[in-house]
Amino acid sequence: VQLQASGGGLVQPGGSLRLSCAASGRTFSIRYMGWYRQAPGKQRELVAGIVSGGTVTVADSVKGRFAISRDNAKKTVYLQMNSLKSEDTAIYYCKMNNAYGDVWGQGTQVTVSS
Repeated sequence: VQLQASGGGLVQPGGSLRLSCAASGRTFSIRYMGWYRQAPGKQRELVAGIVSGGTVTVADSVKGRFAISRDNAKKTVYLQMNSLKSEDTAIYYCKMNNAYGDVWGQGTQVTVSS
């Protein structure tokens, strides 16, 4: 199983980005997909996650600005990020969970700077 994340980049404060993460290979039944981020010198933290039934978890720090969605047919999870702030700068990782455990993607850099 592989996760391919894309969509990161450099954006000005107040701007938007959309991250995508596509699962490929023998994914079997995906139970959970989510986005995490790790800023320099900080621990990796949950940004948003979505389970197969559609229940969503969003970190307080991004509520109202970020939205997670999932296309089950495409085995893809998206993270729409609006009103970006400098403190959102981090490497963003996607994670998938199925009956065999967790799989992490390679990470995509998001830099918010003027």
